[in-house]
Amino acid sequence: MRLDKFLKVSRLIKRRTVANEACDAGRVSVNGRPVKASYDVKTGDIIEIAFGTKELKAEVLDVQETVKKENAKELVRFL
Repeated sequence: MRLDKFLKVSRLIKRRTVANEACDAGRVSVNGRPVKASYDVKTGDIIEIAFGTKELKAEVLDVQETVKKENAKELVRFL
């Protein structure tokens, strides 16, 4: 699954266009290197997102096309 879509499905970022812009700006890295929105997310990847002064770090536990809002937290584990 594309990184921008995963960020939206897992609700780490609310909208896919915002996720796409964050990737283009270089604020999203996977496994320590900056990646584009088209990066193919796999189980076990470590995603880091820079939000201004804060940084979010999460491990991908599962990749699913769609999930309900209540189950979105099961896709990632925050580090």
